[in-house]
This record gives sequence, structure tokens and C-alpha cells, in this order.
Amino acid sequence: MKKDLKEQFVEMVQAHQGVINSICRIYFVTSEDQKDARQEIILQLWKAYPSFRGEAKLSTWIYKVGLNTVLYQLRKTKGIPTKTAINTLVNSPAQTCVDDDFQQLQQLISLLKAEDKALVMLYLEGYSHKEIATTLATTPTNISTRLSRIKKRLQTLYKKYTHETK
Repeated sequence: MKKDLKEQFVEMVQAHQGVINSICRIYFVTSEDQKDARQEIILQLWKAYPSFRGEAKLSTWIYKVGLNTVLYQLRKTKGIPTKTAINTLVNSPAQTCVDDDFQQLQQLISLLKAEDKALVMLYLEGYSHKEIATTLATTPTNISTRLSRIKKRLQTLYKKYTHETK
């Protein structure tokens, strides 16, 4: 491949590493699994990069490749979080910092079904319902309905794991 294509790829990965890291953090509990997933996503991006046509936003394309890579890995390894992994996530000691709420939200999101995690990630990144629908190959109405259900599910999980009662 041409050197400038390699440089473009490296710049793209550096510019969008937050997207890649978010996908890995939400789908995998351990830092080792997150690193492995990150490497696999970057490999798949590298393989697909020459065929990127620019019909979608670059960030949308990266999400799609990243999500497909992670979902394939999870299907291949039957990557269902174990009860131990879930307890580790939920019962990890809270650190006092500004990001506590965000970390807690990420932990709760990690307990959702794989497809719901993808939807929430795109929503939190600020994508419109139409853009999310395009990325996940569904309709904006379906996205609205699913988001509403996911919000209720997250509220239930939050109450369950913080021992709140209504």
C-alpha cells in the first residue's frame, strides 16, 4: 500500500480512538479483553480501509466496523458476561471523581444486550435517530421505541444495583 494511505489510516485511528475505546469498554470487562478487541477492530479497519467509499461519515463507518467486529467476537466465543464479571463491574469501589456518573452509566450499559449497547453508544455520541437507524439497518421509529425501552431497563438496573426502592 502507498505510504500516504498508511499515514491516513494511522491519523484516522488516532482521531477516532475514543470511538474504538468506547466500544471495547462497553463490551468487555477486563482490560486484557479490551486490548484484544481494540487490536481486532484496528485490524478489521485496516483490511476494510481501502474499500471505504465515503458514502457515510467516517465515524459512522468506524462504529459499524467496530461493532460488527465485536459482535462477531462475542458470537464466536459465546461472550455472555458471567455472574462474577457482572458483580465485579457493579460492586467495584467507586472512585471520587467527576466521571463517577459516567463510569456507573458505562457499567450499567455493559449489562445490556449486545445490540442495545450499540444503539446506546451511538445515541450517547450524539447521532440522530436517522443516523443510528442507517448504521444499524433499521428505522428511526424502531430506534425511538428501543431507546425508550432501554432507558427503562437502565433505570431498573440502576435501582437494582444501588438498592434503591421506589
